Amino acid sequence: MTIQLFELTGRDDRRFSPYCWRTRMALEHKGLSYETVPARFTDKDLIAFSGQERVPVIRDGDTVVSDSWAIAEYLETQYPHFPSLFGGATGHGLAKFLNVWTDRALHVALIKLVIADIQDHLDPADHDYFVESRTARFKKSPTEVQTRSEDDIKAFGAAISTLRAALYGQDYLSGDAAAYGDYIVFGAFAWARAISDYPLLKTDDPVYAWRRRMLDMFGGMPLKAVGYDI
Repeated sequence: MTIQLFELTGRDDRRFSPYCWRTRMALEHKGLSYETVPARFTDKDLIAFSGQERVPVIRDGDTVVSDSWAIAEYLETQYPHFPSLFGGATGHGLAKFLNVWTDRALHVALIKLVIADIQDHLDPADHDYFVESRTARFKKSPTEVQTRSEDDIKAFGAAISTLRAALYGQDYLSGDAAAYGDYIVFGAFAWARAISDYPLLKTDDPVYAWRRRMLDMFGGMPLKAVGYDI
């Protein structure tokens, strides 16, 4: 049976949710059959069956799961004979740390460099919702949040330095092969690539090389998604 993945989409089929990218990469890693269902910010009725209003949501037969972390745990438990996302309890614990670090450090730094660019890639029906909801969240408009000030660039650089150190001597954050921890972090870069041409990384940065390896995974599926060549 094919799993349905409901994921956020913008104009020109830009899939820009970092959390949906985590789930898409997890499904690919597991080798499971799935189809994507695009959903705009304002398509709340499309996922009303899930009992909440946010993507990603998967529907696997009669089972509905929302939240990227919950989905990853579900896939690992439900499909134990397929490639493991975590590689055991230890890997699960470390991936949980990356899940929190990415949300509280990497995303916080990245938002200030690319959030306003999202406005240029939304379906017109979503524009007002996005501006109003993000202004309420940050107490500033997306344009005011995206300063790209020297301090904000330094803050992003500090977050990236952690990844750079972790990648020293290995190709992936998880070691010799990618696992769910890599997909968590990659989701942030896939999100940025979909909606912004701002150059986050220099070509000689080990994180740049890691991102390229991630883009080439699964037959180049991430690279084929609509986005900027950065």
